[in-house]
Amino acid sequence: MEDITPVIDFSAELAGLSDVKGKVVCLPGGYGGIGEAIAWGLAIRGARVAISGRSQKKAEDLAARIRAKGHAAEGLEMDVHSVTQIKESVDQVVGGFGPPDILVNCVGIQREEPLLEVTEAAYDEVYRSNLKSAMFLAQAVAKHQVAAGLKGKQVHILSVRAKLGLRKRGYSAYCSTKGGLVMLIKQHAMELAHLGITVNGVAPTFVYTEMIRHVMDNPEFKQQLLDRIPLGRIADPKDVVGPVLFFCSPASDFITGQILYVDGGITASQ
Repeated sequence: MEDITPVIDFSAELAGLSDVKGKVVCLPGGYGGIGEAIAWGLAIRGARVAISGRSQKKAEDLAARIRAKGHAAEGLEMDVHSVTQIKESVDQVVGGFGPPDILVNCVGIQREEPLLEVTEAAYDEVYRSNLKSAMFLAQAVAKHQVAAGLKGKQVHILSVRAKLGLRKRGYSAYCSTKGGLVMLIKQHAMELAHLGITVNGVAPTFVYTEMIRHVMDNPEFKQQLLDRIPLGRIADPKDVVGPVLFFCSPASDFITGQILYVDGGITASQ
């Protein structure tokens, strides 16, 4: 019988599996602890990275350091509390680099308040930063991706708190907004799938950054956390970079609407 199995040249098929060279990346929140590591990870691999945030100086300073190493980057000012500024910022990226192939949304804040003391102002601030901004960042980038006919990538940074509550801490606003972001990712994935645009999330546990310094300065809480992580350590920013690069590259072309938990095994054991 004749063999009709197709011959596949795997050397060619797999050569560009992790390639992001020349891709235009919108990176809101890109000068934070996790965002900066992601910015370097993408830029080193040849992507053109547009870092944005409320502090134009911080965004421009990081972009300058990346450019000094021979990579392409620019820094932009953007307040994610303003839908108008979100749109204008993405338009600036298009003007400077071209339509964005990739969105990596690193925006996120926490305002810790016990349930019985949660204030409307703090809750609204967390909601606007963590969830509402994700909606309109995704929309602004998607409009350009669709108009340009790009099979783009959208990646949101979440937290294991999208899935797990936290004992004895005031995390109502943070957990509920990150949990809401899970469903936003799934819905956007469904609406953009027919266009070849994928939408996924990366959800780390506590990562050594300035944002959690106050937590890590509490020896008792730190030890309790270490005891709960099967791999026995707290994440480093570089631990998040690999999963993000995967979702930004052709290696993830057949994956959408998914959340990858970068947590040392916590969610596997809870």
